[in-house]
Amino acid sequence: MRFLYQQWDERFSKNSETSPFDKLFEIFKQLLYISNGDVAQALKWLTELDKEYKLTKDMDYGLSDFIKDLEDKNYIKYDKDSVQVVITRKTERHLRTSALDEIFKSLRKGNPGSHKTVFEGKGLEREPETRMWQFGDNFNQMDQTGTLLNALKNHGPDSFRITEDDVQVHDTDHHASVATVLMIDLSHSMILYGEDRITPAKKVAMALSELILNGYAKDSLDIIAFGNDVWPVSIDELPYLKVGPFHTNTHAGLQLARHTLQRRKHSNKQIFMITDGKPSAMYENGRLYKNSFGLDRKIVNKVLDEGVKCRREKITITTFMIAQDPYLQNFVRELTEANKGRAYFAGLDNLGGYVLEDYVRNRKKRV
Repeated sequence: MRFLYQQWDERFSKNSETSPFDKLFEIFKQLLYISNGDVAQALKWLTELDKEYKLTKDMDYGLSDFIKDLEDKNYIKYDKDSVQVVITRKTERHLRTSALDEIFKSLRKGNPGSHKTVFEGKGLEREPETRMWQFGDNFNQMDQTGTLLNALKNHGPDSFRITEDDVQVHDTDHHASVATVLMIDLSHSMILYGEDRITPAKKVAMALSELILNGYAKDSLDIIAFGNDVWPVSIDELPYLKVGPFHTNTHAGLQLARHTLQRRKHSNKQIFMITDGKPSAMYENGRLYKNSFGLDRKIVNKVLDEGVKCRREKITITTFMIAQDPYLQNFVRELTEANKGRAYFAGLDNLGGYVLEDYVRNRKKRV
């Protein structure tokens, strides 16, 4: 399996002032993402890393001390029912906040929203930063410099005064409530060819859920996993999501997402779909119809029909395609045009930036 290498974080440096526990905990969290929350597997990998890279060589602190601190700090516990050591709710929350911090840190380095595909539908136009005052506008938003320049231009310095025709105000963002369904592809191709695609997808889901829980309390987020079948996923289940020997039932995923949004009373509704493959399965007369080869028109047409239904119900579908295969572009183009939505071809290293920036921008309306 191939992993994504990033710029070195000074928190891991032996000369860093970060405590030995915190240094190891940062690594341990990344291993938990990859191991689907499996504590035993994460600790096994951490032990192997310590042997190879001497992580604790210059520390008066070993892995046994680290494991004891994990228990004392309530990050792991022994579960009698499963007869194994598991992570706690505290760790689940910590994984979500860490994912959010990591993604926002990368967002500050650039503007991933400028990389939309040429297949996008309805977009967001940038409004002027200021405009003339209108009745009902808040004077707290006054552009003082622009207003003074207007007054001088309109009345001259000798008879200086400010009238309502001179007042210029800053545009503000009106935040509307948004209902979002995040669809995560758990088909086998998410780990095919030795590339880990599911870990970035899960990180995005954790970050987005943490953002909404703490920053946009009036919004809603539902998470749906899809493979051969489709099922809702709770926020607490996110660290444990695993790829299965599944095909890609995109139709069932969109259908459940649409039905879920029908129950939401929010003014704006949207679907974010993270996938790396073509639709290859659907239900037909209660049985699963599968075709792993090519883009089966029977399956594709069902997906497109669902995209049209979403459009009629004013549900925008944004597809985040984390694979660059050229033969998938036709399907992405068709779905985007059918729904009048958006599409991104995102790499594994910037997927989080795409999703979070698109979410924040879509919940704003210029007024």
